[in-house]
Amino acid sequence: MKSRRLGRTGAMVSEIGYGAWGIGGSQWMGAQDDESLRALHRAVDLGLNFIDTALAYGEGHSEQLVGRLLRERREPIYVATKVPPGNWEWPAVKPAAVVFPAAHIRQSCETSLKNLKVERIDLLQLHVWLDEYLKAPWIAETLRDLQRAGKVRWLGISINDHAPQTALEAVASGLFDTVQVIYNIYDPTPAAQLFPACLKHDVGVIVRVPFDEGGLLGTIAPDTVFPKGDFRNHYFGGERKAQAHTRTEALKTLLGAEATTLPELALRFCLTHDAVSTVIPGMRRLSSVESNIAASDGRRLSPNLMTSLAAHAWPRNFYD
Repeated sequence: MKSRRLGRTGAMVSEIGYGAWGIGGSQWMGAQDDESLRALHRAVDLGLNFIDTALAYGEGHSEQLVGRLLRERREPIYVATKVPPGNWEWPAVKPAAVVFPAAHIRQSCETSLKNLKVERIDLLQLHVWLDEYLKAPWIAETLRDLQRAGKVRWLGISINDHAPQTALEAVASGLFDTVQVIYNIYDPTPAAQLFPACLKHDVGVIVRVPFDEGGLLGTIAPDTVFPKGDFRNHYFGGERKAQAHTRTEALKTLLGAEATTLPELALRFCLTHDAVSTVIPGMRRLSSVESNIAASDGRRLSPNLMTSLAAHAWPRNFYD
């Protein structure tokens, strides 16, 4: 496993991190705790040292599983978690007073500390963001207070889905050490403005949804059925399963010496950009852990292949 610097934090984090949304037991259906814990342990065995979770993932269940892992391992592991919006609405559209009141930020941090059973959270992120929230002074004051109290080490934001332009001021503000953003073959837009800004201000970049919620794995067919209650029923609603299938079939023509599978191609695409610190695919199974981590070997995609992949961008927001 290769490591990269997480912006100005100076922390060297594994290129492949662990996205812990799927093990929370809600929205992504089918996760089993014993299998999730085996996957977490195997990831650490293979050199992974960065885990991203959130209070909202299974109402704290994901955090609790991560906390159990921390108590069973001696290796240094960086854990990032998130303060959910106070109104529990994604993406952020309401004023800061509704989304991130000071008392809510403090209470969410305390709850996450209890779930993880740690004294300090390595990286506390706000789970949604709009740059207008910088005008709410209590947000910065509350976050800095948590740092001064020793409850939080670094600060970050998780940018609204497919909206990297909404965090450019946050990157330049000096308040946040990291940003988390959707970046993949279908949505390369962060590379236009956000990534250059992060490099300029030394802000770490955490890439989420590298597989487009499964749409880049090549496993979704027009007749794929997701479990009842699984959020993918909406994400791939209507004709989107058929569209995803058609697009992955086209992408398979680009497989070869640089990447032999679609998941490998998707991960190498993300890791090819210098601004990216770590990529956090969901990994609920041992086989996924092993194949994903194998992509961290230092090889980047060639300029020619990156140019070919640019033709496969698929602008849309399935959360609308």
